[in-house]
Amino acid sequence: MITVTLRDLQWRARRFVVAGLGAAMVFALTLVLAGLESSFSTESRRVVNAIGADTWIVQAGVESVFSSISVVPEVAASQVRGQHADPLWVSHHSVRVSGTLLDVELIGYAPNGLGRPPLVEGRLPSAADEVVADRGLGVDVGEGFSLAGRHVRVVGRTDGLTVNAGQALVFTRLRDAQDLLAGGARVASALVTRGVPTGLPDGLATRSKEQTRQDLLRPLVGAISSLKAMLVLLWLVAALVIGSVVYLSALERRRDFAVYKATGWSTRSLAVGLALQAALLATVAALVGVVVAQLLLPLFPMNFDVPPAARALLPVVGLVVGLVSSAAGLRKAVGVEPAMAFGGP
Repeated sequence: MITVTLRDLQWRARRFVVAGLGAAMVFALTLVLAGLESSFSTESRRVVNAIGADTWIVQAGVESVFSSISVVPEVAASQVRGQHADPLWVSHHSVRVSGTLLDVELIGYAPNGLGRPPLVEGRLPSAADEVVADRGLGVDVGEGFSLAGRHVRVVGRTDGLTVNAGQALVFTRLRDAQDLLAGGARVASALVTRGVPTGLPDGLATRSKEQTRQDLLRPLVGAISSLKAMLVLLWLVAALVIGSVVYLSALERRRDFAVYKATGWSTRSLAVGLALQAALLATVAALVGVVVAQLLLPLFPMNFDVPPAARALLPVVGLVVGLVSSAAGLRKAVGVEPAMAFGGP
């Protein structure tokens, strides 16, 4: 039966190649969407890990500094009990880079405290007009842009620190952020600590690292749900592509099946042959899809990668899709009558 299946694939090579390429493109898109969905969670986790805080102390009633305005007196840091607290500034801004308006998240950090940017290039700011920007902003070291009406120059860069699907983080010293945006008032958006404090000043509340990450991810919940729905639809499309080819093959081979049955072949053998055909088509398409997905990634403006688990799982899922989608063709193979081998349509 294996030989017969391979010969049929060879005889209808053009059809199977076209179907395989179509299924491979669908599989490639599923990998890209899986990578995009995964990148949202990875993005938020990378940001909170870079800040390095286990606990975020914010104004009472505020969920997170990334989704709401929080004003905390800087002096409150000395009133936190049980842990050393560092003030941190977080605010959203729009900047114009090479004529394009972009959104950024500004982080003002205490020079010796939590929130210092993990540099991959350049140095930390040492003047009011110096910042560190993520590579996602597209501004090289030595170049500048306008931030809240002040021209700033990039002296260092980070890599992979973005929020809300690609908005770059920009880091400056806390004092410079206060002078620029708070009229010099010694206030912060939050206080951050390594561990969990045992006592807080009145009017403040704690948020855990995971609560902060989830709140950072919250604006993207709708997009994540849409991506998951698209993944389901793409799997259905892949099943339809493979199933339709196997079904047409079964229709064209009805007389062949009748001959096989008339000469003693079992229905089980015919079913295995069709299932093998679908499995080979789906598995090869899935493997090609892995390669195509990797080629498609640079075409997307957001920097992300396909999770290794998704790459490893795709051939397995492709095999399952192939077997399930061959069900209609299997019914034709099982239902054919041996008498068709000796006449009839």
